[in-house]
Amino acid sequence: MHDTTYQHSERVIDVVGGKQSIEQPESNITSSWSRCINSHGLDPSRRYSPRVEDVNRIAELEDQYDTLIDIARLEMDALYEQIAGSGYALLLTDANGIILCDKVDPNLSKSFHAAGLVHGANWSESMEGTNGIGTCIAEQRAVTVHRTDHFRARHIDLSCTGAPILDPDGALTAVLDASCVNAKYSRANQMHTKAMVSMSSRLIEKCLFLRRFRDQCVLRFHSRAEFVSLLQDGAMAIAEDGTIIGADQVAIALLADESRAELIGRNISEVFDVPPHVSDPLYRQCQSALTPIRDLKHGRRFYMTSQLTNSSTQKGNRLHEAGSGAQAVRVKNTPRTDILDLDTVSGRDPVMQRNARCARRLATSDVAILLQGPTGSGKDVFARAVHHASERANHPFVAVNCAAIPETLIEAELFGYKAGAFTGARKEGARGRILQADGGTLFLDEIGDMPLELQTRLLRVLEERVVTPLGSEVPTPVNIRLISASLRDLKDMVAEGRFREDLYYRLNGITLKLPPLRKRQDLPEIISNILATESAQAGVSVSVSAAAMQLLRAYHWPGNIRELRNVLRTALAMCEDDCIQPEDLGDDLCHPESANDDHSHADTHDDRRHARSTQAPAQPVYGNPLEAAERAALLETIEHHRYNMSRAARTLGMSRNTLYRKMRQHGIDTDALRGGGSR
Repeated sequence: MHDTTYQHSERVIDVVGGKQSIEQPESNITSSWSRCINSHGLDPSRRYSPRVEDVNRIAELEDQYDTLIDIARLEMDALYEQIAGSGYALLLTDANGIILCDKVDPNLSKSFHAAGLVHGANWSESMEGTNGIGTCIAEQRAVTVHRTDHFRARHIDLSCTGAPILDPDGALTAVLDASCVNAKYSRANQMHTKAMVSMSSRLIEKCLFLRRFRDQCVLRFHSRAEFVSLLQDGAMAIAEDGTIIGADQVAIALLADESRAELIGRNISEVFDVPPHVSDPLYRQCQSALTPIRDLKHGRRFYMTSQLTNSSTQKGNRLHEAGSGAQAVRVKNTPRTDILDLDTVSGRDPVMQRNARCARRLATSDVAILLQGPTGSGKDVFARAVHHASERANHPFVAVNCAAIPETLIEAELFGYKAGAFTGARKEGARGRILQADGGTLFLDEIGDMPLELQTRLLRVLEERVVTPLGSEVPTPVNIRLISASLRDLKDMVAEGRFREDLYYRLNGITLKLPPLRKRQDLPEIISNILATESAQAGVSVSVSAAAMQLLRAYHWPGNIRELRNVLRTALAMCEDDCIQPEDLGDDLCHPESANDDHSHADTHDDRRHARSTQAPAQPVYGNPLEAAERAALLETIEHHRYNMSRAARTLGMSRNTLYRKMRQHGIDTDALRGGGSR
């Protein structure tokens, strides 16, 4: 042990002194080591005694952070169920790195105690050197510090992943950490831990925000309607007079160039083109339908709902408060009561009727179907209708949105894993979505977002009809019908090297193109069907006035059927005398000329637009050279990787979601670049 301590200490000192360099999978390890020596005066070889706060101080902190601890314990319990048996403990600290509560396997408590990971211990960087908690606090971001990344030699058997928890004002208030003693997992496997811990931290943040503003109206919004009221949406608290009094981190990120300080104190009508009735407190208390809105600065489209959080909400109901973050990762195979058959889906539109005829002819075969069409055109509904028209109708239909699952989790989600296969693996393992679809249909939506390395594994499954879960060497036979979908042209992606050609031909048994709503010839029938379903659920019978129907037919529908459904839901909530009038439809439909002007080129752009993209602002004019440099670095990396966003994000050390957000912020449109447009 003495030799190991000496070697590690010499390496740290040499790196900080510039005598050698290290490869840094986790950025800024060298910077942290430098802080430990130059700012904190620590010695990597010295065995400092852990600093543990006294009982009275711990009691004070627990009183101070009682709401945080109350919320965090519930999420820690849920997260621990996923990592039980993996050797990891979950720790919650305050903003100074003092451990406030923990979740530890009793059989491992001695080893964690020996490592200094105990209740009340101070794990700030100034006390314990580079570690998942202290370095997370120092750098204000999620970090993994794996074994010899630690500054102190006594910690090189640890692997720690910490994610910051911000309070409703955007200040760091706590850290959620997953730590393992005698870590047996590889550095690559820590990516799973980081993804899960970060997601749990975001959920705690959302709960803290909603708890703070439980007696105020809260607007929930996102550019994709299906993400509203989930972990991914933005939340704003609004006073009775419409003044913004709070905005969470996601809201700030979605608005990109609006800071919290710039938002607080403004009226909501200065930020979004909200309908006038949104300022009505009675409306805000009961509004649950989605309303399409635009931000006034750039004209980007969002979908919004509002709620008055019940102050008597049971504290333990974390999913009610925040929206389940798990819904974006673990795609549930829940029973559907709104299944439509192919006749209903196709309606009287000639293109859709042809699609339905083709699907029926293939009902008894296992020919792969590729659905292409813009966001919101009903690809998932059509896929379900195909499944229910096939001989597999009595077997599972399992849908997976490849764009909604973090890249670090998608492999385990699809292929399953054995117990202990990676950090955070459930002790009983998991079957995976492919095996769950055995005997039935697997629907892979937004398959163009699947990383190239996983495309190879999927191709092998389709060719060999077996699945090998992570951590296993035993293949399991599987019998599935595959339907895939993409709003992007996969053939173009193949030509650009962003999609495997052999997989494309395996998926493309037949390609069925779903038209955008503006091109369908049966719009009135679609409106009637949606209204019948929605009004039946509300227990009413609603009609549409001739003037309102004219507006509905004239509108361009950039959000397609999904947008139409949300508009009709809002109109149902707003209409009087059970008849929808023009004033119930919102400003976009009441002024269709300006709405159509905004989307004059949508016919050529919709099929190429990324599912997560929103209308990008024009190229900014920079006075700040750092922002200009960041934009140039993004462009250079994206073009270097031939527009493969997964590779570009990996090179830049960020997630794909962050990369797309920064592209929107800097006005980067890759479709325009590939087509020869201006930077």
